[in-house]
Amino acid sequence: MNKQSNINVLNVTVESVFAGGRLDKFLSDQFVEHSRSRIKSLILEGHVFNGNLKVTDPSYRVKPGECYVITIPALKPAVPVGQKINLNIVYEDDDLIIIDKPSGLVVHPAAGNRDMTLVNALIAHCGNSLSGIGGEMRPGIVHRLDKDTSGLLVAAKNDSAHRGLALQFADHKVDRAYKAVVWGVPKVEAGIIEGNIGRNPRNRKKMAIVNRGGKHAITHYRVEKKIGTEGLLWASFVECRLETGRTHQIRVHLTSIGNPIIGDPMYGSKDPRKLGNKVSTNFGEAVQMLKGQALHAYLLGFVHPTDGKKILFESVIPSEIVALLK
Repeated sequence: MNKQSNINVLNVTVESVFAGGRLDKFLSDQFVEHSRSRIKSLILEGHVFNGNLKVTDPSYRVKPGECYVITIPALKPAVPVGQKINLNIVYEDDDLIIIDKPSGLVVHPAAGNRDMTLVNALIAHCGNSLSGIGGEMRPGIVHRLDKDTSGLLVAAKNDSAHRGLALQFADHKVDRAYKAVVWGVPKVEAGIIEGNIGRNPRNRKKMAIVNRGGKHAITHYRVEKKIGTEGLLWASFVECRLETGRTHQIRVHLTSIGNPIIGDPMYGSKDPRKLGNKVSTNFGEAVQMLKGQALHAYLLGFVHPTDGKKILFESVIPSEIVALLK
């Protein structure tokens, strides 16, 4: 028997000892990670081939030398269901809802977070009005915030509002500003960080500024406060405004100038020693109390997709981030 597997395809050649056995039993015996019922379903659905011939009869009797190939389709994620989760609703009308998201809340279901997300909460709160808007797994979601980022996020409650908001985001016409506490003090206290953002070639789970490919990204930043003692500054309170909205944009851009966000689990740290910083005991304790990263989406403004009026919302900085500023 010659057996080989990868993520999407399994193949096996029938040896004489297995001749005459049922196809579904033979394949389930060879690929024990799949149940016999799962194998039977794959056969019936047309995912099993003998050479170029599709085999759809689970009871077919296998013959020596036959080579079977099974294509394993990606499992379709379960459709999100409504779950009661307390939300801090800043604004709501018939077209949209604005949430002040806490750190730790995932926006939409994905691998590792199948439920208890903002989407689940919105479905429970808004009911059937979200059905089909923005995609089955992300109903109503126009943009997102990382799990460990807190702050303002808008979701659409109907197709018209979704189209109108999505167009403003695509055209970079949405006002968005963030507050962050970063390690160290930027060499230039106000400036523009520009650089294409794409997958880090050495770690596909991370993003990075890349020389080739990626998506154009621009972040404006300004230091609002330097944190430390006289002669020893270990952190800064920074405002960031986005011209573009790329995955991990602020986190990657601030890291690129040597000032990662405090508490960032991917690009930063809660341990100042890793960056050579010396901090006061009180500051170190405040850092350890952070639930996520010290990044908050405090301002969100756009043109209402229905009445055409400009609206702008601001959110109070979370107390755990304020603690870092004292």
